[in-house]
Amino acid sequence: MNTSSSRSRKFLVIADNSPECRVALRFAARRASHTGGHVTILRVIVPGDFQHWMAVEARMREEAFEEAENLVHELAGEVNAATGCIPEVIIREGKTREEIVKLIDDDRDIAVLVLGSATNKEGPGPLVSLLAKDATGAFPIPVTIVPGTLTDEAIDVLA
Repeated sequence: MNTSSSRSRKFLVIADNSPECRVALRFAARRASHTGGHVTILRVIVPGDFQHWMAVEARMREEAFEEAENLVHELAGEVNAATGCIPEVIIREGKTREEIVKLIDDDRDIAVLVLGSATNKEGPGPLVSLLAKDATGAFPIPVTIVPGTLTDEAIDVLA
């Protein structure tokens, strides 16, 4: 029996506070809704380097996790409002690229990584730049880059 046909395809979005994150999120939510898939929202917390100030490091870590929880729940609410679906939310600590690769390796249902490009002239944005920087470590799944200039209406038509 082929179990891959019974599994649900997931669209992975990396959560941050950028406008392009919300463009990627809407695109992923609409694609998932139209194809019977799901959205997974990943927030990676980069650990601080305050080893000689343990109390400061612990407090900063706690604040980072609180901020991450607030962000992913806000984004989950946006997915739910747009599609009626409840996305999976994941918070991990580590290096962003490494945690994305680990999650993709751990969850075989993740089929597409969806990123939004920045709208300024300074480049495609920090996340797209980070992930494109090391071409030798290509992802084992397709990466969709959604132009950050797309309106909600344009995304709804495309997705």
